[in-house]
Amino acid sequence: MNFLSLTFLLALSSAANAHFQLLYPGPRGAFVANDEPNFCGGHTQVTTNRTTFPVSGGFFTIKTGHPGWTAGVIISTVDNPRSFDNFTANGNQQFVRNFAKEADAGTFCVPLNISEAGIEGVRDGSNVTIQIVFDGGDGNLYQCADLTLSSNITSPPSDVTCSNSTSDSSHGSDGDNHDHDNDNAGSGSLSVRQGLSVTLALALGAAGLMASAL
Repeated sequence: MNFLSLTFLLALSSAANAHFQLLYPGPRGAFVANDEPNFCGGHTQVTTNRTTFPVSGGFFTIKTGHPGWTAGVIISTVDNPRSFDNFTANGNQQFVRNFAKEADAGTFCVPLNISEAGIEGVRDGSNVTIQIVFDGGDGNLYQCADLTLSSNITSPPSDVTCSNSTSDSSHGSDGDNHDHDNDNAGSGSLSVRQGLSVTLALALGAAGLMASAL
């Protein structure tokens, strides 16, 4: 009886804690897990200490303890973006990194070549903000980084490394610029949301067995 209760609680806890942290470039504001479902992780004011970031050949690093996640990057060229609307142009989100799927938990260094996206206003010296959109199975989570772009930077700061914590990771692209909430299993694996549904179904089934046993 106690084992079934523990299994159910662990399943719900796993689904409710699919958080991530942006490690590089430095995020806007302090990390607050409960604020991640909000715009820029709950921080609406631009930082006064922007990260100088390469226009081409950059990367970002994130850490998550949740396997089976999807992430993408949108950009704003507004000096002080304070809403999701500031990350759109003509009604469309401005992507600089299409959504990618990762099966493992850990720390990941992901290429980010901002110039390749062809976004108007992206050039040497531009002040921009990137927003990481992360889905670990329980809805989108967000963190932002305020940047000043530079064409003179060819390597990251000496205290920043680009390495992955797992040996079998891959960062494939979905190949589109659309919301990933409706990804399906056409690639031969369960989508993040489908995987979550299965987990909850099993947990609820266990809860039903526990209730009937009572």
